[in-house]
Amino acid sequence: MREKLQKFGGFLSGMVIPNIAAIICWGFITAFFIPTGWMPSEYFAKLVGPMITYLIPLLIGFTGGRLVYGVRGGVVGATVTMGVIVGSSIPMFMGAMIMGPLGGWVIKKWDEMIEPKIPTGFEMLVNNFSAGIIAMILVLLAYNVIGPVVASLAALLGNAAKVIAEAKLLPLLAVLIEPGKVLFLNNAINHGVFGPLGIAEVNEFGKSIFFLLESNPGPGLGLLVAYWVFGKGMGKQSAPGAIIIHFLGGIHEIYFPYVLMNPLCIIGVIAGGLAADFTFLMLNAGLVATPSPGSIFAEIAMAPKGGLLPVLAGITVGAVVSFLVSSPFVRSHSSSIDDQSGEELAKAQALVQSLKPAKSQEQAQAVVMNQTVATNEAHPVKKIVFACEAGMGSSVMAVSVLKKKLAQAGKTGVEVVHSPVTQIPQDADIVLTAEGLVESARKVARPDAQVYGVQDFINSPVYDEVIKLCP
Repeated sequence: MREKLQKFGGFLSGMVIPNIAAIICWGFITAFFIPTGWMPSEYFAKLVGPMITYLIPLLIGFTGGRLVYGVRGGVVGATVTMGVIVGSSIPMFMGAMIMGPLGGWVIKKWDEMIEPKIPTGFEMLVNNFSAGIIAMILVLLAYNVIGPVVASLAALLGNAAKVIAEAKLLPLLAVLIEPGKVLFLNNAINHGVFGPLGIAEVNEFGKSIFFLLESNPGPGLGLLVAYWVFGKGMGKQSAPGAIIIHFLGGIHEIYFPYVLMNPLCIIGVIAGGLAADFTFLMLNAGLVATPSPGSIFAEIAMAPKGGLLPVLAGITVGAVVSFLVSSPFVRSHSSSIDDQSGEELAKAQALVQSLKPAKSQEQAQAVVMNQTVATNEAHPVKKIVFACEAGMGSSVMAVSVLKKKLAQAGKTGVEVVHSPVTQIPQDADIVLTAEGLVESARKVARPDAQVYGVQDFINSPVYDEVIKLCP
């Protein structure tokens, strides 16, 4: 069940995360130019409605279709998304997430069925007209059926969220959110659930608390500070660097191993989340768009006019409570081990990677035992790709690390990029990814590309081997 949820969440985030820049752009325009914004302007505020109504759902629809069937699927996905947009009076994030992939899937199945039967010379004619006809049928279906159904569902979810918020029960969601993050369900939670709810609230109220619930870096910060102060061995030594990556860089995955080293620490981050969410609720805090990644800088940038102090207060309270509750667990655990070698942290990091969308345990063990990089001499290394679930978190950090190592070794002729595991470029010579994503990466990468699992994206021994192979 966890693996299925992770896969589903990864697909949802794969539609939303590539378009986060557009959502942030819309958030800035909203924060600045609406009547209650930083610089109210009736002229510029005219951009707010069309962007959230048309631009962002169409981008999501295109991305969803492209994930299923490339650009052709993306075009059909974006086209059929217009049906739910016009067929509803609310922003159609959810509708785009349905119709985009559906459009891509339908045209993919049609092509698989009809392609072998197309007479030579008629390929372009058949392809263009078939896509147009299928898109028209799906647009009409979306306009008459899917759009109204999704609008009703969105209204139901929105009303349920309001009831929970008015009953002051919203902080209890931390009991699900914080463990879910450690199990790599954060993308499904943030972009699949809270994103659409938040956008609907912003459209109505100018801000939303839902953007703060999962992205809040406070609970993770408190845990890492507890390890810095009361930890021992590698856990203590690595905590300051993890704090920078987590709190300033917004890569929350970095603190998951510290929870798994001592599972009782999950109580600390849950307590921090509860306290932070209660503070957000009491102070009427909210953001104007999704802060992605969940960095303190992104949280500040997405705060509305007059709403920065409530946001910072909630983050601070979450960090303090997490620190206070986690500290006894960290101190007790540290006094019972002698971890100068970092073995505990290494085991926890390996466990974190095993929790990502997975393959069998036998395959995972084989990857760990054979973590040696080789390449085909006939194809010298020209491009290295780091692939993660959404192509925006740990892979971005890893690209930066390897680029610095290559520069220090004087090897600048190799391109190093990041990508979602579902969109690995076909010119990649070496693909590095989390161990749980190795099989998924092999299915997407070109057949002769070398794909390797990495336990630690910051200090992997694989990097040194890769550097030796680069020209």
